[in-house]
Amino acid sequence: MFSDIKFNKEVPVYIQIKDYIKEMILGGMLQSGEKLPSTREMSSIMKVSRNTIIYAYEFLQDEGFILIKKGKGAFVSQIHVEMQEKWNVNWSTLVNDYAKDSERLDIVKHEDKWEKGMISFKSIAPDENLFDVEEFKKAFLNRMSIEGKKILNYGYAQGYKPLIEYLLKYMKNKGVNTEGKDILITNGFTEGFDIILSSLTKAKDKILCENPTHNTAIKIMKLHGLCIEGVDMDIDGINIKKLEEKLQKDKFALSYFIPSYHNPTGIVMSPEKRVQLYKLLRKYNVPIIEDGFNEELRYTGAHVAPIAALCGEGNGLIYIGSFSKILFPGIRIGWILGDKNIIGYLESVKRSRNIHTSFLDQAVFYDYLQCGNFEKYIKKARKVYREKYEFAVECAKKYISNGQVIGEGGLHIFVKLNGIDARKLLKKCYDKGVIFTPGDIFYTDDKGFDTLRLGFSRVTKEEIERGFKIIGDETKSLMKKN
Repeated sequence: MFSDIKFNKEVPVYIQIKDYIKEMILGGMLQSGEKLPSTREMSSIMKVSRNTIIYAYEFLQDEGFILIKKGKGAFVSQIHVEMQEKWNVNWSTLVNDYAKDSERLDIVKHEDKWEKGMISFKSIAPDENLFDVEEFKKAFLNRMSIEGKKILNYGYAQGYKPLIEYLLKYMKNKGVNTEGKDILITNGFTEGFDIILSSLTKAKDKILCENPTHNTAIKIMKLHGLCIEGVDMDIDGINIKKLEEKLQKDKFALSYFIPSYHNPTGIVMSPEKRVQLYKLLRKYNVPIIEDGFNEELRYTGAHVAPIAALCGEGNGLIYIGSFSKILFPGIRIGWILGDKNIIGYLESVKRSRNIHTSFLDQAVFYDYLQCGNFEKYIKKARKVYREKYEFAVECAKKYISNGQVIGEGGLHIFVKLNGIDARKLLKKCYDKGVIFTPGDIFYTDDKGFDTLRLGFSRVTKEEIERGFKIIGDETKSLMKKN
């Protein structure tokens, strides 16, 4: 029976043999006390070296599955696995409301899925072909050689100190006063936003945001049981008049804004409007959570400082930063910048959940950043994405003639179709091999049925033109039917 084993090239042979024999013992094919073939016999049966069998037997003994008696051979240990009567639990009846809501709001599960061969405009992740893989390898080897043992052990909940110091300087370079402030490293934006809401809100609290806004943020706010009040947007950001009307009418626990390359619209809030927004929220004492989404992808014009820069020495704003939409989303490095006192609380919440973000990832990422690689990368990425953005806008205006293109850059464009149902359009385009994100998932009030987000970062110019033409043709077809 030992000759039945089928080896593959991916796993060391001795491990495959060890697992094969272990499975036979646990399955009852080898009984307690039964003698195994000698290492010489087993090597002949399995057609591998004797040393491989010796190594496999040693591991089996270490794990307590066999006993090797000197001069007598290897014997199966006293393993008792007694199968009990079948027991099934109806888990669906035990699932709580939080889990049910999470599943219901999970767009990855419930939206149309990409299939091989399709042109996908769903993703707004960076193009991995632009990543400096060789520089990242160098950073990994360098950091491992400097402190490999240390960063492979437990780290600190707040984060890897050199990376924190780098990010504090990084925020200073954006014009932010970091006096009296500190940073907490998180697993991207999602964990950062969730930790903040967990620490500063309770169910039924009201929270202000733009309408539309980041779908993941909507999901997290809903999972916390918050009452979301969305404020309509103008071409240069949130409508200040409508914002003030809401502030006069209700009391809000927090507010959440994406001033740069807003997701999903791509709008960059004007400097004047940032000042107006800050003054209003200060007047009504509603703390701000600023999402620094894609700030680095400024293609044209002067630098626009984050709202955090307006605070000066004040502490009324918490900033969430992340490189995930620009660089290496696989390592999920994000951060929260805020008043030292609140960061202390957020650190404790972080520690209670997952102890810390991977110290290995933080350390390697720090090494990569501090060598100046990010500046070189972002210069290259801006050029590539600017060209794609301009081409996408050109194609959208050319082919989607009914659509109004909104936004100033980033990794996507937002299109308003003026009365055409984006989900009906998606169904027709899907059949033609094109997929995109319907805009209604970004709205807080069930609007946006005639909008869509088109991500261009991971598709070629040829795919952009071909895909946009299909979208345009199907839009015209729906217009005729209407």
